[in-house]
Amino acid sequence: MATDVLIEWTGYAAASLTTLSFLPQAWLTLRTRNVAGISTAMYGVFTIGTALWLAWGLQIGAWAVVAANAITLVLASSILAMKVWLSWRG
Repeated sequence: MATDVLIEWTGYAAASLTTLSFLPQAWLTLRTRNVAGISTAMYGVFTIGTALWLAWGLQIGAWAVVAANAITLVLASSILAMKVWLSWRG
């Protein structure tokens, strides 16, 4: 029982740290709209990977994975959309 709780909290700690580490760059990008240094291909693959991690977490009921990837997917999708939109606009 105690091991299960430790495993669960380890997952939440990992999910929180990785999501929080993404926030400053995402906030800067969304605030400045500077996407010049962002690779569309990399962000596309990253966004798809995040969506798949979210789907996997939902399938197995790993709520730490679900929470982290839901937040990251929103941020990554926003940045990808901005990159594509601004690139298309010229």
